[in-house]
Amino acid sequence: MPWRPAPNNTFYRSIVGTGLFLRWLFQIDVQVQGLENLPTPDPIEGKARKPIPGRGAVIAITHFGYLDFAVASLVMWRHAKVQMRYLIHKGAADHWLAGPAISAAGHVVVDKKAGRDAYLQAVAKLKEGEYIAILPEAGVSRSFTVRECKTGAVRMAAEAGVPIIPISVWGAHRLMTRGHGFKPFKSWRMPIRVRIGEPINPAIDADPVAETEKLRARLQSGIDAAIADYPQTPEPGAWWMPAAAGGGAMTVQEQAEADAHDVARGRRS
Repeated sequence: MPWRPAPNNTFYRSIVGTGLFLRWLFQIDVQVQGLENLPTPDPIEGKARKPIPGRGAVIAITHFGYLDFAVASLVMWRHAKVQMRYLIHKGAADHWLAGPAISAAGHVVVDKKAGRDAYLQAVAKLKEGEYIAILPEAGVSRSFTVRECKTGAVRMAAEAGVPIIPISVWGAHRLMTRGHGFKPFKSWRMPIRVRIGEPINPAIDADPVAETEKLRARLQSGIDAAIADYPQTPEPGAWWMPAAAGGGAMTVQEQAEADAHDVARGRRS
């Protein structure tokens, strides 16, 4: 069991600072649209936005690569000085190196054997004005289309009475994703496009399945817009493009079969 330090906002900001430095180092080109859908920036430059009861939100992020969450975190920090708290799988939280960092950053650890506890903890944070970040696809999409999403984001937002803000990230999967490791030279000046969708406000009695499909559609709409606006034209069959767009990624059906195979082998998708 790793050491679990208490949450520390200074530590969180040091992580964000490292991310901003790496973006500068590799001159990664992040362009954002939809900032009007984010919370109002904090008037005190450089200070973290303090939680305001009733003013939190669920941040739903696409999951095509291993750095999508980092891009979304940098956007939220730079625009509104928001420190997001992620739902983190217990396996990662128990890692000897990652575990202390996860605890210090104040994230919510999800144990499948006691998932209700994490859910209630996240709802409590939302009611206190925190921002809870979720990757609702619950696994990397190898088709580079938005997979079927879990209903947790909708259920938490409805119970806490807060909106869901969809954030679609396109291009970060080219930096690092499943089957494609980080390559510094190819990462130089990599374009990344972020689309922040209109918030969804699920009612307490809303159908979570229908509202989750609305969320999936809004995330996919953001991806479609980002692809249309992407500054680089891919070669035919490029691995990082969806099959429906002439790319070499898995089809949706192939991904479903691969995911089922992973589950049968006891692997997370």
